[in-house]
Amino acid sequence: MEAARLDGFLSDRDAWRPTQCSIGKAMDVVGTRSAILLLREAYYGTTRFDHFAQRVGITEAVAATRLRELTAEGLLERRPYKEPGQRTRYEYVLTDKGRDLLPAVVALMQWGDTYLQGERGAPLALADDRTGEPVRVELRTESGRRVALGELRIVPNFTEEQARRSMEQDSARE
Repeated sequence: MEAARLDGFLSDRDAWRPTQCSIGKAMDVVGTRSAILLLREAYYGTTRFDHFAQRVGITEAVAATRLRELTAEGLLERRPYKEPGQRTRYEYVLTDKGRDLLPAVVALMQWGDTYLQGERGAPLALADDRTGEPVRVELRTESGRRVALGELRIVPNFTEEQARRSMEQDSARE
C-alpha cells in the first residue's frame, strides 16, 4: 500500500494525535457543499448576493449564512455598491485568503472530473489565459519535481514533548 511516511516520533502513532490538524480547521471553515460552491462562484466572478444564491441553487437564507461565515473567516470581503436610483447593497469580493484557497478547490474539481463524471468527462477545463495550456494542481517540490504519495514524508513542526503535553491536555478535557 502506498502511503506517506511519518518521520521521527510521528511514526509511533500512539505517541501523538493530530489535535491541531490544519485539514480539520480548514474543514471547519469551508466544509459544507454550499461554502465550496459559493467560493467556486466567486472564482468565476460572481459578486452579487442574488447571483450567488441562484447559481449555487440554495435558498437566500442559506446563502446569507454561508456568505456571512466566509466573510467572518476573511475569505470574502463585503463591499457596498449603489446602482442609480437604488438603495445601497453589498457585493462579495475574494480576499487574498480566499484566492489562496483556489488550488484546493481546483484539486477537488480535478478529482471529481476523474472519478465522478463517468463517460461524459469533465464539463469544464482550466487553461492559462496567456498560453492556453491546460492547468492542473499537483504536488511538486520547490525545484519542480512531481511528488507521489509514496514519496511524501510528513515531518513534525512540534517536539515530542509538545505532542505529549497536548495529548495530556486533551485527555484532561474529556
